[in-house]
Amino acid sequence: MPGVNSSIVAALDCPAAFLRAECEMEFVEKNRLSCFTLQDEAYPSRLRECEDAPLVLFFKGNTDLNRLHVINMVGTRRATDYGKQFCANFLHDLSALLPDVLVVSGLAYGIDIHAHRAALANNLSTVAVLAHGLDRIYPFVHRKTAIDMLPAGGLLTEFLSETNPDKHNFVSRNRIVAGMADATIVVESAAKGGSLITAELAEGYHRDCFAVPGRSTDASSVGCNQLIRGNKAALIQNAGDFVRAMDWMSVVEADKHEAVQHTLFPELTTEEELVVNILTRQGDLHINTLVVEANLPVNRMTALLFELEMKGVVKALVGGVYRLLA
Repeated sequence: MPGVNSSIVAALDCPAAFLRAECEMEFVEKNRLSCFTLQDEAYPSRLRECEDAPLVLFFKGNTDLNRLHVINMVGTRRATDYGKQFCANFLHDLSALLPDVLVVSGLAYGIDIHAHRAALANNLSTVAVLAHGLDRIYPFVHRKTAIDMLPAGGLLTEFLSETNPDKHNFVSRNRIVAGMADATIVVESAAKGGSLITAELAEGYHRDCFAVPGRSTDASSVGCNQLIRGNKAALIQNAGDFVRAMDWMSVVEADKHEAVQHTLFPELTTEEELVVNILTRQGDLHINTLVVEANLPVNRMTALLFELEMKGVVKALVGGVYRLLA
């Protein structure tokens, strides 16, 4: 690399680091993990916007971390029946409104694990962000749930294998939970706790934050009530409240009322038909993915998508994603 001075060369001359990296890549390949860097399209795009985003993420599972709608649900490890029931009811109703939503949490005791299990029960994709490497599951009693998440969700971490779930790792983990989601939902929290840290991080990333209110006498709701009282989180009571607050109801209504029959526009060019066929097979796609799948230049794809929009065949969504209208 021309222009690199000798002090930088000396600092990078670290054989032990290269050996450790080689061991980790062997672990990744042996266990069929995905390794995402900041430059990879599969890296969570929302997280990439954060100044302290991890340089590398390791992933085991099968889902798109860049879904159109991503939320996280966090809370106390000592969840009450009230909190557990909220998770179940909220995700049941949300699945009817937004079946493509990705639910993120931390696989911890309490609200985290109940959010994952409620997502699974309602056929929603769910991802756990871990505070250790992918060579273990902590807590071990949640191993079955973690395995159940893999077919349509997964496990995500920034930590190398053989990393212990030390206390400070959980705070680091929380920034990923907050950064990769559109919104943070705190279900239950004491006056202090990790979920309040996640809410604070979400605020710092300029993400939406919501809290479930509780009785003033309930210790497990003190943190949520404080967030609401301090205007650091919006109050929500159900999935309808949340979808309206996020202005996602327009997407729901569009899915119901803006369908257009392709037969109304039979005169498509060969290239336009190629784009339509790709969207038919794969569903909503980012323009970069369409460019790769169609093997067309970006400027040509942009022109094609504009023409298809004008014909009412596709719809542009936020973040450069395109949807085929039924």
